[in-house]
Amino acid sequence: MNYWLVKSEPAAYSWADFVRDGGTDWTGVRNFQARNFLQQMQPGDLVLYYHSVTEKQVVGVAKVAAPAAPDATAEAGSGWVAVHLMPQQALARPVPLARIKQDERLSQIGLLRQSRLSVMALRPEEFDRLLELGS
Repeated sequence: MNYWLVKSEPAAYSWADFVRDGGTDWTGVRNFQARNFLQQMQPGDLVLYYHSVTEKQVVGVAKVAAPAAPDATAEAGSGWVAVHLMPQQALARPVPLARIKQDERLSQIGLLRQSRLSVMALRPEEFDRLLELGS
């Protein structure tokens, strides 16, 4: 199993929207590194859902339900992909970026090193630590 983090602006598509919809195709990614991460995702992988821009906090856990497929919002044949994600559970306590920055065990997390990337891989220990902070 692999672990991931996806980011969404809550005004555009919040955790509450995601839960209400019961899942979504994670479309609109137009960064090559983020696309490569989407292509690596497999059903069953766990994904942390991060509210970016205004809230800057991890708010929930999702699961990859289907592997990468062509992104329906992209031009046909463009190579952009999307994965289908389904919500699993909200964190009992959101984990703010400020708390992540203070945690020595998270000092190498992609969220801090590549802050503009919307999809990123997490090491298992980073995923576990964020869940611990959110419980």
